[in-house]
Amino acid sequence: MFNTLGLHSSAPALVRYTHPDQLPDLSRLAGDYENAFVLGGGSNVVLAPSLSSLVVTVQSRGIRLVSETRTEWIVEAQAGESWHDFVAYCLDKGWPGLENLALIPGTVGAAPVQNIGAYGVELKERLHSVVAWNLQERRLVEMEGDACRFSYRDSFFKHGPAGRWLIVAVRFRLPKRWEAVLDYADLHRHPVLSAAGAAITPRQVFDAVCELRRRKLPDPAVLGNAGSFFKNPIVSAASYRVLYDAHAQVVAYPQADGNYKLAAGWLIDQAGWKGRRLGPVGMHDQQALVLVNYGGATVTDVMRLADAVRADVVARFGAQLEQEPIFVS
Repeated sequence: MFNTLGLHSSAPALVRYTHPDQLPDLSRLAGDYENAFVLGGGSNVVLAPSLSSLVVTVQSRGIRLVSETRTEWIVEAQAGESWHDFVAYCLDKGWPGLENLALIPGTVGAAPVQNIGAYGVELKERLHSVVAWNLQERRLVEMEGDACRFSYRDSFFKHGPAGRWLIVAVRFRLPKRWEAVLDYADLHRHPVLSAAGAAITPRQVFDAVCELRRRKLPDPAVLGNAGSFFKNPIVSAASYRVLYDAHAQVVAYPQADGNYKLAAGWLIDQAGWKGRRLGPVGMHDQQALVLVNYGGATVTDVMRLADAVRADVVARFGAQLEQEPIFVS
């Protein structure tokens, strides 16, 4: 199926990318199709039953230390590496900084596309550069952070003509002066981390994040899902005050620009969708933000549930939920 949501989908052709030597041939092959769709681990996509694209699955492997200075390590991973395994590998090598992003499903190459984030850390904060192949212009480029135009769950790679970019490798800047990021309440209150105090280690943060994610989130290998299905809405301070006056328990986080980020999971839960099913799909009973496939669901089932959840959240809170996984038609 090549997607963690467990939807059946077919395409006119599929090719496995494993090595940069294939890149020129991939560009030539892509020219024979309407466009090309680059697929990593399939953990953040909603696939239509029939695709018109050439599908390129990224399965390249390799991790290396590019350089080291007095203050940081620059580490490169090939795009097909498992994201979680890469985070664990870096810790084993003594290169911390990514531990808050542990156990996020998917590949290293897909991580910058979505600007993945969890427990107070976003990928853009650790990124050095992205090495990508332009399938249309047949050239390799290295793009630093500003060129990637990162924002909340968004990047340059999600926009523009479909099938233009294939991320080949990602380089990370990991600081030698490590500081634990414990801004999120679940981490701040974690008994092991609280007891450790100033002696806290990156491995303890890694283990705590894995424990929390396993407790709250369904394993895609057991119960089909695409992770968080909706983004946390960003609203103005004025809109937040109106919402707070009507719902004082609303969960929200102030942003540096004066806006507020609303907790979509809380909105969905309060709208009555946590643990509720609609046919073969539903919102998970432990994490209302996760849409799950109980078996045999189609893309129609998925979108019907998503539309129903969005409508109820708008009706109750006036907040618009935006889908996080990419829809591929």
